[in-house]
Amino acid sequence: MGDRLGQKDSAGWRRMVFLFWLVLFSPVIPEQIRYTIPEELAMGSLVGNLAKDLGLGVQDLRTRNLRISAQKKFFTVSTENGDLLVSHRIDREQICGKKSTCVLEFEMVAEKPLNFFHISVVIQDVNDNPPTFSQSITELEISELALIGATFALESAQDSDVGVNSLQQYYLNPNPHFSLIQKENPDGSRYPELVVKTPLDREEQSCHHLVLTAVDEGDPARSCTTQIRVVVADANDNPPVFTQDVYRVSVLENLPVGSSVLSVMATDLDEGVNAEITYAFINIGNVVRQLFRLDSKTGELTTGGGLDFEERESYTIGVEAKDGGRHTAHCKIQIDILDENDNAPDVILDSESKHIQEDTELGTVVALIKTRDLDSGFNGEVFCQLKGKFPFKIVQDTKNTYKLVTDGALDREQTPEYNVTITVTDRGKPPLSSSISITLHIADVNDNAPVFQQASYVVHVAENNPPGASIAQVSASDPDLGPNGRVSYSIVASDLEPRALASYVSVSAQSGVVFAQRAFDHEQLRAFELTLQARDQGSPALSANVSLRVLVGDRNDNAPRVLYPALGPDGSALFDTVPRAAQPGYLVTKVVAVDADSGHNAWLSYHVLQASEPGLFSLGLRTGEVRTARALGDRDAARQRLLVAVRDGGQPPLSATATLLLVFADSLQEALPDVSERQAPAEPQAELQFYLVVALALISVLFLLAVILAVALRLRRSSSSTTWGCFQTNVCSKTESGVISSYSEGTLPYSYNLCAASHSSKTDFKFLNIKPENVPPQDLLCNEASWFESTSIVDSQMTSNSVSLQQVSYFKALYFHKHS
Repeated sequence: MGDRLGQKDSAGWRRMVFLFWLVLFSPVIPEQIRYTIPEELAMGSLVGNLAKDLGLGVQDLRTRNLRISAQKKFFTVSTENGDLLVSHRIDREQICGKKSTCVLEFEMVAEKPLNFFHISVVIQDVNDNPPTFSQSITELEISELALIGATFALESAQDSDVGVNSLQQYYLNPNPHFSLIQKENPDGSRYPELVVKTPLDREEQSCHHLVLTAVDEGDPARSCTTQIRVVVADANDNPPVFTQDVYRVSVLENLPVGSSVLSVMATDLDEGVNAEITYAFINIGNVVRQLFRLDSKTGELTTGGGLDFEERESYTIGVEAKDGGRHTAHCKIQIDILDENDNAPDVILDSESKHIQEDTELGTVVALIKTRDLDSGFNGEVFCQLKGKFPFKIVQDTKNTYKLVTDGALDREQTPEYNVTITVTDRGKPPLSSSISITLHIADVNDNAPVFQQASYVVHVAENNPPGASIAQVSASDPDLGPNGRVSYSIVASDLEPRALASYVSVSAQSGVVFAQRAFDHEQLRAFELTLQARDQGSPALSANVSLRVLVGDRNDNAPRVLYPALGPDGSALFDTVPRAAQPGYLVTKVVAVDADSGHNAWLSYHVLQASEPGLFSLGLRTGEVRTARALGDRDAARQRLLVAVRDGGQPPLSATATLLLVFADSLQEALPDVSERQAPAEPQAELQFYLVVALALISVLFLLAVILAVALRLRRSSSSTTWGCFQTNVCSKTESGVISSYSEGTLPYSYNLCAASHSSKTDFKFLNIKPENVPPQDLLCNEASWFESTSIVDSQMTSNSVSLQQVSYFKALYFHKHS
């Protein structure tokens, strides 16, 4: 118990000294902890509370995931309380051999964050090995002429323990002829020698039996014995003598087997057989006997096995020289092994992060590296480096530990993984190195918004497209992975009404295909613009917008519409008068037509399909103006009929027809008889149908009037007399205009005022260019204000002749009534 307390006090003193040096050199050796334990502790024995010494709480043990990094693990860490426990048998003699100090050094790896903690455990020796002799009986031959005080080397006992537990003393059983002395080798070990105290007489006693005891100073002390049989030989009065008591030599490790180390030499003044000297090893272990060979004749020492500085740095060998008369001499050979750079450094990857986020900050530890070189001195100094250019660097932590940290921006889209080669090189000559390769995978982060293939899209869609047809496709790419790169499409804005948007277009969320939900009409909607959005499924989601302009192309789906000449209210055609004296090129009238289409589809051309008198009139191909081609002849009829076709420029072209009735007359009164005379008699069947229709219409009107009168009487005549003011007649009935007020493109329309004075000798035409928004609601053929405005020059003549205005519609009705 007292010895244990003394050991604890000694360990405490060592720890205080260690802590002093730790504080002094803390920048060099960070976070190093030292424990002291005896060898041969039972498994599960407590070494120390590692968590407490590291400053970690019990709750941090599982998250930090403490584990030991060592080539052979003698210890383990309890995850419950952080105790450092013995996990394997610790035999100091196997681990450290004859070293005076035995230290187990290893690293403790902690995660979150990654870090090294350096642990040193000093193994104290216990007296668990007794001294041993290689032979239980040793035979020693001594000449009877041996002088008093002559010494003879005896076999040394071997003790694997060190310090006080190692071999300390030799004892010889009491004998009147011999005594024992102890000497020390250069390495501090002791060996016994037998000393002759009194002269020997072979004839008196030829053999002596001795007992040699070797004792260590452990507690309790251990010992062993060997039997020494001393044979007294006949006289040989000159022993061999070595040239040196101690031979010293330094050799390089890794010498080839059979290489000469040195030669020992002994001389003997005797002659003959007594002067023949043989050499042999004495007091060496089996390991040394395997490493060295001694020529018994020449005394040359050669290598019998490979020398390794890392296993042992020096050897002390005893050599005995014996002559033919059994005299002996002894010497020591001290062999120092010189280190060579024969061990390449080892690189060990203790921990690594297999997947690294691409947005990892600079300086983040991604791997812990440990190096080891068995060589010593300059040959054991190593440096660690990366081969190639990478966004990583190696930072030295301690002498033999390094950290691989990030040193640049990571972009998975450019480099998804890195194959990093770490090389460790020592400073020997020539330098040796070793490498290890690790693959670091870069984990994706949603750092890239979708990108459309075009900055904007323009698509042309012909009108009357089938509903549900694909009209366009947008495409966006996202270099991210998984949900971060999965793109969906949607419509986020439009210049259409929000309620109407869904009825016009839709977009596929997966493919980006834009579908038309209805047939487009160029005349109603010529273009519209959509804002499409591509959004990934990352967190947070990133998006990009692009504009899609849809241009609705025109198709030739609208036939031309004739505005003039217009039909009367009853569907009858109007007529125009032409002065009899009209000269060639005289503007008779103009066919006015419009086309709701645009472009070539609305480019109108005018053609004469049928004429009563071909060659009498000409028609402008693009203007629609009807002019006289020649003067009216005597044989030409006064009434002319032209069938005009209006065609657009579409493919295939669409057309409309208009009938022009032209009467050559100098006045309206003159034209009426001509119109009446030329009426064709109606067929009897047609007249009968006409009268039946008129009779049915009169009966319906009378019935309607009777109902109205009955309702009026029911209302007790509550209606005022002014109610009937609406039945007042006007002097001149009016017809609606033939020009649409909302027309804004296509062929530019014209309006005409055609009026006739009953006492005028000629008919005047007034052509007015009117804007669509100013089209009057009155009939273009008879408007009193327009008439007086256009004929202001001849107001005096019209007043004197009592001008009376009559509508052409009256004559139209009369004309068609005559024909019917």
